[in-house]
Amino acid sequence: MNIYSINIPIFVRILNRYTNMNVKEQRLHTIRKIIQTEVIRSQEELLYSLAQKGFRVTQATLSRDIKHLSIIKKHDGNGLYIYTLPEALLFADQTSVDTEFFNIEFSGNLAVMKTRPGYAMGIASDIDTHAPKEILGTIAGDDTILIIPREGYTREQVAAALTQFVK
Repeated sequence: MNIYSINIPIFVRILNRYTNMNVKEQRLHTIRKIIQTEVIRSQEELLYSLAQKGFRVTQATLSRDIKHLSIIKKHDGNGLYIYTLPEALLFADQTSVDTEFFNIEFSGNLAVMKTRPGYAMGIASDIDTHAPKEILGTIAGDDTILIIPREGYTREQVAAALTQFVK
C-alpha cells in the first residue's frame, strides 16, 4: 500500500471524530449539495456523484435517503426530469449560500450569471425589481441570466452590485 493512499471508509471514520456530523448526516448533506449544484436525472447519476465524493452506498440506501430528504423529480422544460429538493430544504440550506452556485462572467459590456437550475427567473426578477444603479435590466432563462449594465460602470462595480442577490 502506498503511503499516500487512504481507504475512504477509514478516512470518513477519522473525519467523523473531528466533526459533529455522523456519516449519515454527512451523506445527506452531500446529497443536498449535489442536487443543488448538479443536474441529476437518475439514481445511478446520484450514486456516481456520491462515489466521486467518497460515499459508497447501495441503491436501497440511496432510495431511503431520497425519501428522507423528500427529493422529487421535476420537469426541466426540455422534456426530461431532474431531481430537486423541496423548497423548504432549498431555502434552509441558503443561510450559507456558497458563491460556487453562482458564476458571473463578462463579455464586452454584458454580464452572464449562471445559477442553479430553476433559479434564474426568480433572481432576475429580484434584480429588476430592486435594480441597483449599475444595472439597466436582465433577461432570464432557466439557469442563466443576461445582465445589461448601465454605461459608465466597471465590471467590478457591476459584480459588487450583484452580490447582494446571491448571498
